[in-house]
Amino acid sequence: MSKIGVFIETADQAIKKSVAGVISAALQGGEVVGFVLDGFAESYRESLGEYGVTELVNLTAANIDFSKQPEAAGRALAQGTNAFGISSLLGVSSPIGNDLLARAAMELKSTLTLDCLEVNFQENYVKKSHFSGKAIATFEMGTGTHVIGIRPNSFDAVRNPVDCQVIDHGLDLPSEDAIEIISVDKAGTGQKELTEASVIITGGRPMGSKENFKLLDECAKTLDAAVGASRAAVDSGYAPHSMQVGQTGKIVSPKLYIGCGLSGSVQHFAGMKTSEVIVAINTDKDAPIFTKSDYGIIGDLFEVVPALTKALKE
Repeated sequence: MSKIGVFIETADQAIKKSVAGVISAALQGGEVVGFVLDGFAESYRESLGEYGVTELVNLTAANIDFSKQPEAAGRALAQGTNAFGISSLLGVSSPIGNDLLARAAMELKSTLTLDCLEVNFQENYVKKSHFSGKAIATFEMGTGTHVIGIRPNSFDAVRNPVDCQVIDHGLDLPSEDAIEIISVDKAGTGQKELTEASVIITGGRPMGSKENFKLLDECAKTLDAAVGASRAAVDSGYAPHSMQVGQTGKIVSPKLYIGCGLSGSVQHFAGMKTSEVIVAINTDKDAPIFTKSDYGIIGDLFEVVPALTKALKE
C-alpha cells in the first residue's frame, strides 16, 4: 500500500481545522503518515488517529525552531518524505502551507500543485481553479513524488479511527537559514480565520462604515461564522485587508456564504465561488450576485441581517 504524507499544520499548539479534510483526501491514496514540526506530536496523536493517521512523525533538528526558519522547515518535510517512503505529500493551501510545501517540493525536485479542489490517486490527477474560477484545470500526476496543496474545506473531514503511533525522527540540518522570521503581527486578533470557517458572512460597500460591520459580527456569533469584506469595503476603510474575500484577498470554500450588499463582481466571485451554498442580500433585484447565488433576498441588509440574527437567537 502507498504511503501518503500530510503536513500537520498547527498554530498555538492546536491543529488547523482544515487538516482533517486533507487527511480524508490522503486516505484515498493509501496509508497516511502525518508530519509535525512544532514538537507536540504526542498531544495530537489521539485526535489525528480519529481521522486515519497511522504514523505521526515528530520532525526535530538541533538548534532549529521551524516556526522561525521556513527553509529548514521545508527541508525537514522533504527529508521526512524520503525517509518514510512517501509517494505524495499533501497539506492545506494556507499561506504557511503553500510556503512550506513549495520549499519541500524544491528540495524533492518534485511536481507542485497548490490550491487543489480534487485529487484522484487511482487515476493520477488533481484539479484546481484557473482564470478567476472560470475554468477547472486537470493536471496529470506522472511518476515520482508529488506535492499537493488542498484548498481549505474542499474535502469533508470523515472520521476513520485507527491506532496512531508517534515516531520521533531527528534530522541533521544546517542551523542557519537565509530567512529568519523575527516576529509576526497578527491582524484581527480574536476573529475566526476566513479560510478555515464553514460559515462566512461578508459585507460590501453598502455597509457604509466600520461601525456598521458590528451588525455582521453579531449575526456571525449566532452562526459561529467568520466575517469577511469585499474589496470595495476594504478600499473604503470599513475593514482591514485581512478580511478581504476575492481574487486579491482570501480564497474561501465554506459550507454557507452570506453576501450582504455585494454586487457580485468577477473579482469577488473568484474568491468564493466554490462555496457550497451562497445566499445574497441586496436591494437591487438586478444585481449580478443573484445570478450566482443559491438563495436571494431582495431587501435592505440593515433590516434583513438584524431580523436574521433575532430569528437565530430564538
